[in-house]
This record gives sequence, C-alpha cells and structure tokens, in this order.
Amino acid sequence: MSDKLNDEAIVTALSTLPQWQKQLLDGVAALQKDFRFNDFAGAMAFAQKVATLADEHDHHPQLTITYGHVEVLWWSHDVNGVSERDVRLAELCEALV
Repeated sequence: MSDKLNDEAIVTALSTLPQWQKQLLDGVAALQKDFRFNDFAGAMAFAQKVATLADEHDHHPQLTITYGHVEVLWWSHDVNGVSERDVRLAELCEALV
C-alpha cells in the first residue's frame, strides 16, 4: 500500500505526465488522460495493453472506451485518492503508445 499524495505532490507528478490532469470522482482525486487513436480498433488495442499492465501490477484503472478514445483514470481505493503507484502506472501507460 502506498501513501495518499497531497495536492502539491499531485501537481508535481502531473508536471512530468504530458496531458494528464487531476480529476475529482465524487470528491476523490484521480489522474486522468484521454488517449486518442485513429479508429475503434486502435482504441481497443491500447485498452487491452492497459488491462495487461493493470493485471501485472494488480492495480486496475477505470477505462472508458469510445471510437478513437480511451479515457484512463488511476486512483487508489485503499487511500481514497492518488498514490505513488497511480503515478507510476500513469507513466507506464505513456510507454504503451
């Protein structure tokens, strides 16, 4: 289990994550990014890579898949917010594209 990051630490983390944002889900901070692709198949292929990554790390994001888009949200239920683990998995998502 990782510790919950405070707002300052989240802002610092976001400065290294291109186009990621802090989003509140029912008052709980999460890291969010909308990845864009040329078609539905590209979006699905990326979502499958994220799913594999999530299973490897036993930590699972919220994924929303639409034509040419995959929205990824990382947060930790155990800390009710963003942890270092979420930042690391957001970084690993960047390496998948």
